[in-house]
Amino acid sequence: MSNPIDIFKALSNEARIQILEWLKDPTTHFSPQEGADLDTVGVCVSQITEKLNMNQSTASQYLSMLQRAGLVHATRIGKWTYYRRNEEAINDIGQFLKK
Repeated sequence: MSNPIDIFKALSNEARIQILEWLKDPTTHFSPQEGADLDTVGVCVSQITEKLNMNQSTASQYLSMLQRAGLVHATRIGKWTYYRRNEEAINDIGQFLKK
């Protein structure tokens, strides 16, 4: 598990928690995208940015913080970056909290 302090800092923002909720079921929350499956590859940062209704720079910072905390995986394909949840890390957090 990543540093618990980094994880809790990443989770201290409502928009970052919302991103994780959306990524739990990406086909419900995002449109299909050409060239990358939502469930296996992830969701393009542009779709997340649009859904957050904020600028790309801020959305990218949020996603970067989630990635540093180990809560999401990023996959780069060409000039696009796709994000999906790291279910193992999220389950580890639950186990950590139970202790």
